[in-house]
Amino acid sequence: MTKSPANALRFLGATGTVTGSRYLLEANGRRILIDCGLFQGFKQLRRRNWLPFPVRPGSIDAVLLTHAHLDHSGYLPALVRDGFEGPVYCTESTVELCGLLLPDSGHLQEEDAKYAKRKRYSKHADPRPLYTLKDAESAVDSLEAKEFDRRFDLGNGITAEFVPAGHLLGAAQIRIEIDGRSIHFSGDLGRNSDPLMRAPRSLREVDVLICESTYGNRKHANIDPKAELAPVINRVCSRGGVILIPAFAIGRAQGVMYHIARLRKRGEIPYLPVYLNSPMAVDATEIYHNHHEEHHVTWDDCVAMFRLAERVRSVAESKELNTRRGPMIIISASGMLSGGRVLHHLASFGTDPKNAILLSGYQAGGTRGAALVGGARTLRMFGREVEINAEVVQMESFSGHADVDEIMTWLTGAARPPAMTYLTHGEPDAADALRWRIEHELGWHVRAPEHLERISLDHPK
Repeated sequence: MTKSPANALRFLGATGTVTGSRYLLEANGRRILIDCGLFQGFKQLRRRNWLPFPVRPGSIDAVLLTHAHLDHSGYLPALVRDGFEGPVYCTESTVELCGLLLPDSGHLQEEDAKYAKRKRYSKHADPRPLYTLKDAESAVDSLEAKEFDRRFDLGNGITAEFVPAGHLLGAAQIRIEIDGRSIHFSGDLGRNSDPLMRAPRSLREVDVLICESTYGNRKHANIDPKAELAPVINRVCSRGGVILIPAFAIGRAQGVMYHIARLRKRGEIPYLPVYLNSPMAVDATEIYHNHHEEHHVTWDDCVAMFRLAERVRSVAESKELNTRRGPMIIISASGMLSGGRVLHHLASFGTDPKNAILLSGYQAGGTRGAALVGGARTLRMFGREVEINAEVVQMESFSGHADVDEIMTWLTGAARPPAMTYLTHGEPDAADALRWRIEHELGWHVRAPEHLERISLDHPK
């Protein structure tokens, strides 16, 4: 009888960074990929997207997604194009949201390549997209929905279960069991007091834990989002400015609209036009409206959120928006200013000091959003430097990630310490700060793994 290979886990992404979430589980002769995300931010990270996948895509038996955000799902089209033929398991809402995100990503990459070629600002004579719309549509066809809290079979004595994580519609923790041993992936954990999503399910007893550490060194400010948002809107409105809010089309855009709608209803801000310039965010808002069981926004508030903004769908409408003047609010993707229509709005409105740019979430290192938070007054876009004179406001209350105290509380749900805890999906300082707290406050074995490191699940260390 042939001896089965040792059970192992390889960290193919999200080590030393908050993007590129990819973990390869090799157990009982099966290869299972947990998350298949894009690297974002610094150029040396983005270049990893163009490297051959560390294992032959056709050798992977299945993919499991924690949620739909591109840093967790956005490499799927390339994986499928390059030979992966198995199922991609995720929750029903994640199937629906990926059905928006992945084709949009493929389309944007094609458009960016065409624009770079036309404007001649690429270093390549014939710039190509990482993948195409057709590749993305093929990836969507591979998605297969599974219910929360229902164990399903992955073959050869391996089972998996999706556990609610908060954070985003459809977001899940993933618990995998191999011959009675458990491996738990936190995914991106939501907040206990998130205005939209329910709190993440507490951690159960587990043998090996892979935990995110995005805010491992920070506590969120104890500020009501509406109290933080209202003064900025009133201040900019009084000077006739445009408020540009870069926001992730799925999750953050809905949260921002929810709070603006509440402020408008209470009369705490003046009535001014609000534009949602992201076809994907428009469609995602409809999906949120259809899945009340996953969030705790009331039906009336959901309707108000849904009706708040004028929806901008066509490119022509988006361009026309740039010719208007304030006061008005524009909500557009992407949330870290890494691409999309928001860049054209930034180029149009960012030069005027009466306008404001409201950053509503985490800004990964190497992104334009992070540069603005760091005080940059010029940004490189479309092959040129664009001066930024607009007011820049980093909103502290809109994060969809658990902060360090919330992560620590979540960890204490386990009845006993895991044999080993691995911290991923965090910048090095955040991961190390969380490591220190777990070691000293809980007494657990914990560390941050290296990129491409392979660890034994039978003898984790």
